[in-house]
Amino acid sequence: MEFGPIWRAMMRNKGGYLLIALQIAVTMAVMVNAFAIMQERSKKMSRPSGIDDANTFSLVSVSFNPELDAKTLVQEDLDLLRGLPGVANAVETNSFPLRQGGWSEGLHREPGVGKSVSSSAIYFVDEHGLDTFALNLVDGQNFAPDQVSWDSDSPDFWPATVIVTQALAEDLFPEHEGSYVGKTFWFNDENPANIVGVVERMQAPWPTWTGIERSMLVPLRRESEFARYVIRTEPGYRDELMVQAEELLSGSNKDRIIRGLGSAEEARKLSYLGDAAMIKILSFIILLLTAITGLGIVGLASFSVARRTRQIGIRRALGATKPAIVRYFMLENFLVSSVGVIAGGVLAVGLNIVMVQAFALTPLAWYVIPVAMIVLWVVGQVAVAGPARRASGISPAIATRSI
Repeated sequence: MEFGPIWRAMMRNKGGYLLIALQIAVTMAVMVNAFAIMQERSKKMSRPSGIDDANTFSLVSVSFNPELDAKTLVQEDLDLLRGLPGVANAVETNSFPLRQGGWSEGLHREPGVGKSVSSSAIYFVDEHGLDTFALNLVDGQNFAPDQVSWDSDSPDFWPATVIVTQALAEDLFPEHEGSYVGKTFWFNDENPANIVGVVERMQAPWPTWTGIERSMLVPLRRESEFARYVIRTEPGYRDELMVQAEELLSGSNKDRIIRGLGSAEEARKLSYLGDAAMIKILSFIILLLTAITGLGIVGLASFSVARRTRQIGIRRALGATKPAIVRYFMLENFLVSSVGVIAGGVLAVGLNIVMVQAFALTPLAWYVIPVAMIVLWVVGQVAVAGPARRASGISPAIATRSI
């Protein structure tokens, strides 16, 4: 079967074919860029938090007895939690990665309250924080117990030592090479902080923040009626210990309420709820557009068969086999699809350039457009198969009928 005769026949009635080719082009452009967005969101959702999400949970203790000593209560709670069989460690802290709420602070390379050169999420912990979060210490050391202090009423009170993430250290000292341990930066005018340790990763509480990898552990314990505890368990004990920990703290002191019980995995899922919904919506749009395109091809092919019934009958009477008739319509659709996917490829690249500039998306991977072309070629061939088989079933006797 020659492409030339088929192409010339199509050009004599090109309106419908052009519409299908345009539909395929638009479908491909939308499909490719929707897939690029889905890839971006999926990559974002799969970023490691730096902590042991699978075995970590948290809960909050809120005391309503003003006569209770907060320091004593926190220490008693931590002793109880750490003593539970199956608990690897526990810490009182203000937040944890991807909780969507926490504390951040602007940082300076030199003393002064001018414009900060970086910013960081702040996690208040004691010497158990590093182990509780299961962080990977790549340089330096953990806090010593005597480096941990209680907060004061002064808003400018900051401990002199901190542990930072690798990303924060690189952002603070971009030209430095080698170890960051011993480097100093400032919280404000008079509060220097010396880096004693660097961890590989610990995400901030806010998943949409551009500085999500910039975090810091500060050896500070907070004296408040509100205490958040993060507990890491041995593998497989988390769900069981969540119930036990809540009951243990509730029973140990009746002058408070225990709330906010939840796992780190649940917090992670909630933080990416919008991204997961976006992936589902875009997946539905891709499927819907592909189905509509397939139906359009079926409609055009069916119309073509109905319009050329007598012509097909004549060809059958002259010796054309059923496979030859099927092949004719398959090749015809292949030509239409080829025009559509080539135009769609150009349109997809142009649209992606605009989206990269407007929304800072990652440019399309090299394989996305070829894969989309193959998918739409296959969809076209599958869609036209039914009408092509019906055309091949037309009897040669139809040629003897009057026009």
